Amino acid sequence: MAAPPSPRPPVMVLPFPAQGHVMPLMELSHRLVGHGLEVDFVNTHYNHDRALKAMAAERGTVDPDGIHMVSLPDGMGPDGDRTDIALLGSGLPAAMLGPLKEMIRSKKIKWVIADVSMCWAMELAATAGVRVALFSTFSAAVFALRLHVPKLIDDGVLDESGNVRRNETIQLTPKMPPIEAAELPWVCLSSLPERRRLMIQILLKTNPVIPLAAIVICNTFEGIESEALDLLPNALPVGPLEAPAASSSAGQLWPEDPVCFPWLDAQARGSVIYVAFGSFTVFDAARVQELADGLELTGRPFLWAVRPNITAGIGEEWFDAFKLRVEGKGLVVGWAPQQRVLSHPSVACFVSHCGWNSTMEGMLHGVPFLCWPYFADQFANQSYICNVWGTGVKVHADERGAVTKEDIKNKVEQLLGDDGIKARAATWKDAASTSIAEGGSSDQNLLKLVKLLTHQ
Repeated sequence: MAAPPSPRPPVMVLPFPAQGHVMPLMELSHRLVGHGLEVDFVNTHYNHDRALKAMAAERGTVDPDGIHMVSLPDGMGPDGDRTDIALLGSGLPAAMLGPLKEMIRSKKIKWVIADVSMCWAMELAATAGVRVALFSTFSAAVFALRLHVPKLIDDGVLDESGNVRRNETIQLTPKMPPIEAAELPWVCLSSLPERRRLMIQILLKTNPVIPLAAIVICNTFEGIESEALDLLPNALPVGPLEAPAASSSAGQLWPEDPVCFPWLDAQARGSVIYVAFGSFTVFDAARVQELADGLELTGRPFLWAVRPNITAGIGEEWFDAFKLRVEGKGLVVGWAPQQRVLSHPSVACFVSHCGWNSTMEGMLHGVPFLCWPYFADQFANQSYICNVWGTGVKVHADERGAVTKEDIKNKVEQLLGDDGIKARAATWKDAASTSIAEGGSSDQNLLKLVKLLTHQ
């Protein structure tokens, strides 16, 4: 009798504790499990509970298809502000490194895939005897800009506290997105000077360890970011990543509302405006009301995902009244199954904050963008969409920083009336689909990654 095949060593996956980081790393984990690997997926206690509750609400199950869900403390108290990214990130090494070492030793883990935003985990290579791969949850262009920050400081564009000393347009190569210094991710991440300084200091401290990673896995593909990828050490693009349709993904931290689909099925092909702003965007009351009025003004059907904490200025009563007013024309839900929504034939365009996951999902499904960035890398992604790929337009803020209902209506009309944008979106959809199809560049790179992770 032949001996049974030896079990493959488990891989630890370590995301930064935020929705836009957990989700793509969970999608990668599904891909690895599909190739026969085992995955220990490490959330914080806080996000672990949220993910399991969201899964139970959606499917009545907490089984994430063979991925072992584990959790560790994040160093914050029960009432800590986990939307304060700089503060949250600064406390993670002290809270997590010790327990991670113990878990690695007890489970005999040989590989850790760590979010680039957790690249302090590179320390585990020396202290726990593992090999560490890094995973970029943002574009290769933004990653290259991160590595370029010390030169921007040397050149006097930024200072070491993240303040802009000379605002200028930065474009590292011709096919990378031009971006103003004031819109660099670490500059516009927070309006608080001490938070910007903390982020820049973390970046300067951790940048030197990035080239030490065994590989840098990127949720992008060669067809759109070849020049940016050339600027990164050991880059391996495997995107665009999406969760398998049949999986219970465990990557969502809010329960998804399935009522979207009967409603979308009832709409005409290419008619629906889909509106979603990710997990961090916060609007004041005036912006929410202008957006609501602008969507009504378009006269088109719309699906608007309004997560519970998108605004502190408007209560449930206002939203209930709005839902009644637009009943039959618009649908408002708490959190949408975005990948499935974007693939639906009734969706015409995507009003988006331009997070990188949303950007990749919209590209993969050929959906034009109305760009409304909020912070961090979203301005660079908007520049890609509007200035490089030509698949979207920007909203325009007035002198008060507000986007009016008239501008929303006009930009939707401009977007949906532009056949060039539609054609380019379709072209990029084909390129993205080809990259992840069998034999495509990202598919081949994923196989290289699997081979690397299973090498004893």
